[in-house]
Amino acid sequence: MRRRPLLLAGAGAAAGALWLAGCATPSPPTHWYSLRIDPPVTDRPRAPAGAAVWEVARRVPLPGELLRDTLMRSTGEAGVQPLTGHRWAEPLQDSVPRLLLHDLAILRGADRVWAAPAPPGVVAARQLRVELLALQPLADGRSLRLQARWLLVDAGTGAGPPLSGAADLQVALADGSIDTLAAAHRLALWRLAERIAAGD
Repeated sequence: MRRRPLLLAGAGAAAGALWLAGCATPSPPTHWYSLRIDPPVTDRPRAPAGAAVWEVARRVPLPGELLRDTLMRSTGEAGVQPLTGHRWAEPLQDSVPRLLLHDLAILRGADRVWAAPAPPGVVAARQLRVELLALQPLADGRSLRLQARWLLVDAGTGAGPPLSGAADLQVALADGSIDTLAAAHRLALWRLAERIAAGD
């Protein structure tokens, strides 16, 4: 009769040891990705002389799934799957507006593009507002799709009626790696800036 409690105690200790061993198992490492400041292109067009000055809104509305810090992958007809362990180092809601402003300054001239509100002494002809509708890989895993729309309105200088635009772009993915997917986000933003800059 005395051996049974000892056996139960031994079994409990063994189970506890196994549980602690499971807790001690290291979690998979987190891989971090960033959208680099330099656009991934070798040929940059020269900024046009005498372009109108733009004041660019600091906020770019994004779809809800892009407000997460985890990279996403499309599945099926309507599904999205978080890529566990693969995260953005900077939230897209911060990096997207910053990089669009940076790219537009390259394309139009650094003195022609200012974040709102423009500094004292700068008279902007138009105000730009951009909304990102989609920025996600297609379910086939072969390309990244960006959809956006924007509006250029007169900033009170008589520049003319509002100008609206839209873009539906695809960036091919050379392979199925997460690094390639992250880098495609940066190229897609550059292509968007090109479309916006061309519409003035």
